[in-house]
Amino acid sequence: MKLYAKTIAQTLPDWATVVTKSADLFEIEINDEHPNFQSLLEELATEIEPGIMGVKAEDLCSRLGIEMSNPKLHQLVEQAQTLISIIATHPDYKQLLNEAYQPDLNIADAQTALIYLQWELDRNREPSV
Repeated sequence: MKLYAKTIAQTLPDWATVVTKSADLFEIEINDEHPNFQSLLEELATEIEPGIMGVKAEDLCSRLGIEMSNPKLHQLVEQAQTLISIIATHPDYKQLLNEAYQPDLNIADAQTALIYLQWELDRNREPSV
């Protein structure tokens, strides 16, 4: 698992490693199978939605002493579009489709939703006439 942060603590746990560092961004690799990380997750686990347990990113970051990077929405949409394209061409995904995997919504639906979101973002960026 990777986290992207603007700031980090001087010392990170042994299950967290800084992979890259630039002027405004740290890429942190988390060994999510490390027992100490798993213990932390169990400690921070909370009910996010009725019946759904999880860990809030802000709680994890606070415990690690890092400030998360907050990319612009259009950057996240572009990243999501890229990932969905990779998923659509991945051999494991194609194998699932060949084995009669038929979800109610598919990759094309996700791509369409992101295109609509991108259009709305672009429309809102244009100066009013």
